[in-house]
Amino acid sequence: VQLQASGGGLAQAGGSLSLSCSASGSTFSIRVIGWYRQAPGKQRELVASISREVGIDYADSVKGRFTIDRDNTWNSVYLQMNNLKPEDTAVYYCNAQTIRNNYWGQGTLVTVSS
Repeated sequence: VQLQASGGGLAQAGGSLSLSCSASGSTFSIRVIGWYRQAPGKQRELVASISREVGIDYADSVKGRFTIDRDNTWNSVYLQMNNLKPEDTAVYYCNAQTIRNNYWGQGTLVTVSS
């Protein structure tokens, strides 16, 4: 599975940005698809994910502000980020998990100014 992320950029606090990720290859094998982020000096953390088995999961810090969605083919996943906060500043990574492997896209930088 190959993942190509796009979107991100610079926003002011309270603003919005969106991210997109296109998956190619053996997308039929994807069980979970979603987004992680890594802020400077911090560990990578889950932002939101969609699982075939258990549905949608959000980090508590983004609930009510971010919305994850996917297309019916599991080839694309989107992240709509509203009411952005400076603490949302991070490199965001698309992630896809199969039974055997964990795949990462290239990161895309989101910067939120106060």
